[in-house]
Amino acid sequence: MKKIEAIIRKSKFDQVRDALHQVEVNFFSYWDVTGVGNEKKGHVYRGVSYSTTDIQRRYISIVVSDAFLDRTIEAILKSAYTGNVGDGKIVVSEVLEVYRIRTREKGQESLN
Repeated sequence: MKKIEAIIRKSKFDQVRDALHQVEVNFFSYWDVTGVGNEKKGHVYRGVSYSTTDIQRRYISIVVSDAFLDRTIEAILKSAYTGNVGDGKIVVSEVLEVYRIRTREKGQESLN
């Protein structure tokens, strides 16, 4: 089992959610986060300078079976892409065990 953590643009969240549902990833957690990016210059809009160092993003956390890993990552990569700086990151890590509290199932069965 793997844990996928993705930090994406908030504006792309609906597309990412729909792409995940299309590849049968129907459960995940998400929340709004603020991060600090690599870009140091600000942007000017109508004569007002805005800092781009503090970036509003959406953080998505998903636990999937090994069989779902590639399709989940590909769905996020395709749907979150704009081609511009700040599209986000995906981190994959190993999950030792998962338990479903209600039924006490563990492992693969707890993800279904």
